Amino acid sequence: MPTIADQTVEQLGGRDSVLARQRRDHVEMDRLMNEYQVLADGEDRERVLKETVQLVFSHAFAEETVLWPVVRRSVAEGQELTARVEDEHQQINDLVADVERLGPADPEREEKVRRVFALIRQDIRDEEDLLLPRLQDTLGAVQLRRLGAAWEAVRRTAPTHPHPVVPRQPPGNAVLGVPLSLFDRTRDALGPGSPTTTAKKVLTALAGMLVAAAGAVALLRRRH
Repeated sequence: MPTIADQTVEQLGGRDSVLARQRRDHVEMDRLMNEYQVLADGEDRERVLKETVQLVFSHAFAEETVLWPVVRRSVAEGQELTARVEDEHQQINDLVADVERLGPADPEREEKVRRVFALIRQDIRDEEDLLLPRLQDTLGAVQLRRLGAAWEAVRRTAPTHPHPVVPRQPPGNAVLGVPLSLFDRTRDALGPGSPTTTAKKVLTALAGMLVAAAGAVALLRRRH
C-alpha cells in the first residue's frame, strides 16, 4: 500500500481532496520545524514556534472531528489506527502545554520542543504511511474532495493551542471546539503582553462559555 507522501496530486483525488490537504499541512509543518531548528534564539524563532503550534493543533482538531470518525466507520482496523494517532496527539498536547508554561530561557523547554517535533514527525509518518492509504482504498475521489471541504472548514475555525479538557473524539471535542477556538484566536490576535481591559472582558466571557460547554460534554457522556 503506497504512502501518500510519494503520490501525485491526481492520485490523491485532486488538490481539494482531504489527502492532498493533509499532505500540504504536513509539508508546511516540516518546513516550520526545520526553520525553527536553524534559527538563533530570538523573536523570529518564537514566531516560528507559535506558527507551528497553531498549525499542528488546528490540523489535529480537524482530523479528530471530521476525518477519524470516517476512518473508524469505513477502514478495517480503523479503531486501532486512529487510537494510535490520537495517543500521539495527546502526548503532543501535554508537551506543548508544558512548553507554553516555560520561558524561552528555561533549560527544560528546548528538550520538550525537541520531543514535540519528534512526535509530530512520527505522527506524520503514521498517517501518511499507514492510515491515510487505507482511507484512500475505501473512498473515491469525489468522496475525498467532499471530506476535504469539511475538514478544511473545521480546520479554519479550530482551537490553536493545547487544552487538557478537550476529549480526542466527538461529540466532546466538537462541543468544546467553538468556545476554545474563540478563546485561542482572541489570545493569538492580542499577542504577547498584558491584555487590555476590553480583552480581559472578552476572555472572561469566553471562560464562562467554556464552563458551560464542559457541562454539556459531561451531560452527553452520561447519556452515552
